[in-house]
Amino acid sequence: MLCLVIEHFRGGDPAPVYRRFRERGRLAPPGLEYRGSWVTADLCHCYQVMECDDPGQLEEWMAQWRDLVEFEVHAVITSAEAAARVEP
Repeated sequence: MLCLVIEHFRGGDPAPVYRRFRERGRLAPPGLEYRGSWVTADLCHCYQVMECDDPGQLEEWMAQWRDLVEFEVHAVITSAEAAARVEP
């Protein structure tokens, strides 16, 4: 399962998130794979693509960051998968 995870840094402050990441790493449990991320130019939001087989793995990861980040999670598919679904 691919997920687009939108992180909203609490108070619009990314510093605590980057500090924890430098000190402790991504804190992802086994089975949760980081695929890439992009941060808005104002440094208030991060868009990440994560992949896992068990949604519990994603929940476990988010629990490590909820004090610093508010999350939105959207299940996504690749463009190729979407095209295959809409072709006659």
